[in-house]
Amino acid sequence: MKAVIHPPVHESYQRHRSQRTWQIILPVVLAAIVFIALIVLVSLAAIRGTGDVARWAAVATIWISVPAILFGLIVFLLLAGFVYLKMRLLRIAPIYTGKAQDFVYRLSGAVKRAADAAAKPVIFLGGLGATIQALLGRK
Repeated sequence: MKAVIHPPVHESYQRHRSQRTWQIILPVVLAAIVFIALIVLVSLAAIRGTGDVARWAAVATIWISVPAILFGLIVFLLLAGFVYLKMRLLRIAPIYTGKAQDFVYRLSGAVKRAADAAAKPVIFLGGLGATIQALLGRK
């Protein structure tokens, strides 16, 4: 016997299926149809001999190179922005890192004093007990 697993029917799953159809499947199918139509158009122009195949090759090269150029421009702008922000950060960082270092140094001193104050009674009682044992001669 095989277990039958029914798909979930809650609202979020139904929204997901609808979004998958409209936001993923439909654009991919439309892009595939457009590309197939362009392939058929170029093929017909080349077969008939009426179209200029070199012109179509140039158009195809443009369509291939434009997205790569735009992507490269976006990456260049992002890197230039990061370099600029890093330069600005390095101008002001020594001031604030020095202040942060001073604050942490003062905080560590306060933490050490608080830890010593918390441990002082325990150490005092342990020393007092050891002194009493030494006076009474017990080990």
